[in-house]
Amino acid sequence: MQSRSRRSFLTLAGTAAVGAVAAACGSNTGRLGDPPPSTAMSAGPPPSKPAAKVPLQQWYHAYGEDGVQDAVRGYAASYPGATVKVQWNPGDYDSKIVTALQNSAVPDVFEAQVKIDWVRQNQVVALDDLIGPVKNDFSPAVLAAQTVEGKVYGIPQATDTQVLFYRPSLLQAAGVQPPQTVDELIDAAGKLSRDGVKGLFAGNDGGVATLTGPLLWSAGLDYLKPGGREVGFDDPRAATALGKLRTLNANSSLLLGAPTDWSDAGAFIDGLCAMQWTGLWNMPKIRDAFNDDFAVLPFPKLDNSGAPSVPVGAYGAMVNAKSKHVAEAKAFVKWLWIDQTTDQLEFATRFGFHLPARQSLIDKADTLRSGPAADVARFVKENSHLVGGPVWTQQANTALSDAVAKIAKEGADPVAQTKAAVTVAQSELKRLFG
Repeated sequence: MQSRSRRSFLTLAGTAAVGAVAAACGSNTGRLGDPPPSTAMSAGPPPSKPAAKVPLQQWYHAYGEDGVQDAVRGYAASYPGATVKVQWNPGDYDSKIVTALQNSAVPDVFEAQVKIDWVRQNQVVALDDLIGPVKNDFSPAVLAAQTVEGKVYGIPQATDTQVLFYRPSLLQAAGVQPPQTVDELIDAAGKLSRDGVKGLFAGNDGGVATLTGPLLWSAGLDYLKPGGREVGFDDPRAATALGKLRTLNANSSLLLGAPTDWSDAGAFIDGLCAMQWTGLWNMPKIRDAFNDDFAVLPFPKLDNSGAPSVPVGAYGAMVNAKSKHVAEAKAFVKWLWIDQTTDQLEFATRFGFHLPARQSLIDKADTLRSGPAADVARFVKENSHLVGGPVWTQQANTALSDAVAKIAKEGADPVAQTKAAVTVAQSELKRLFG
């Protein structure tokens, strides 16, 4: 999957999707037949026209997987309660949504991950009445991506995650065990860097975008503390964990300058690295390349006080508060993302490789019952964390990313840089909550 697709919310950054078609679906164009003769002796009143269906516009970003656009157009066309027009949106979808919510009654329904500012500005509609009966069927981390101050504003559609892919044969040849701690990962990356192959690839930025969250989680920390009112990495262990990324960048074991970035499995498949941190969506390509000679791990724990982890993200179906048809839009969201479980399972597993957002559907997915795919499903159930979340602002994220980049690439003091990021994040929380 080459496009931005279902993964950019995992790192709060991503590549732009290419190619798009705006598709109109579900029209009511049936002919009504001939009218009765216009005579005084006409038997009874003329037949009435059926009531016109309410028009709704639904927005998606431009998914890269073959078939998904036709599928969502088909879902919309089969909805009996309204005429739903699907619009495909290439390019910077997130910015387009922000602009639309500020100025427009369309889209009526759209996919996104809620932001607290949208809630504060009354731009989105709470959907607790829709999700209530099945709320416990969603993992806490996935549901947290759509929750602000206890209310749910998006129905999660599918879940993506990232894991550490590795070649067991290469580890065995180098006398390396699958790493269970961050130090073991660093040691393994060093030993696997030989014969023109680098030990680990985590992005051409040296892992800054992808590994910041896993490093915090490895130390038992987070972006924010539970409740979202306090910074979660105002702790000496944060500097210790983030400093490990400098070690990886300085010891020549990381692959840098790969032809494609971390979200594509090309570097791993082409033998440029022995291990790669990348997305679940690449599993079919990796299986085709290596058959059974690949396995997966969560990001390892820092030490016994930390824990292994995987990030999760899920776009949710949301309703624009400025829509002229809020009730009808909510009814459509309920029909598609609560009631139509067969379509939900297809959306997650048939196009690319993703996890259903609902736990009960994971158990029904044939592709997730064995091997590395089953391992990933278990990691998500046991070790998943939300990247940032609705209260984690872009300003806070930029400050933390800048700090981690200086630590990893320039060797800046981890304690000072972490403290600088904490200060910005605290300021953002004060802005939001006073």
